[in-house]
Amino acid sequence: MNIGRREFVSATGAAIAYAFFSSQAVIGESKMYGLIGKMIAAEGKRDELIKILLEGVSGMPGCLSYVVARDPADKNAVWITEVWVSKASHSASLKLPSVRAAIAKGKPMIAGFGENFVTEPVGGHGLQKK
Repeated sequence: MNIGRREFVSATGAAIAYAFFSSQAVIGESKMYGLIGKMIAAEGKRDELIKILLEGVSGMPGCLSYVVARDPADKNAVWITEVWVSKASHSASLKLPSVRAAIAKGKPMIAGFGENFVTEPVGGHGLQKK
């Protein structure tokens, strides 16, 4: 399929405008807070750790997205991707009884941690501020 220069410029401009205006609508006046981290489970404990990480994740105030994923290249690694309405809402979640219980239950199954990244999400499919 050949696309002309004019069509390319027009489509690119529309995409940029959409990304700008849709992200402004999602983030409003405050910045969302994101985390992407790698957790290393003790040998043979990854699935059990994943189960603990997924228990009770719904209902965390300010949590827009919490995704737990297996690393296909490392049989002990787990990736956790989180999006929060703010850094404060993430910090507050660490005081919730359900989160504290999950941390206590999962801690013996954690062998270590890998990469850890803080991000500023600007929008995307499924992300709408509460």
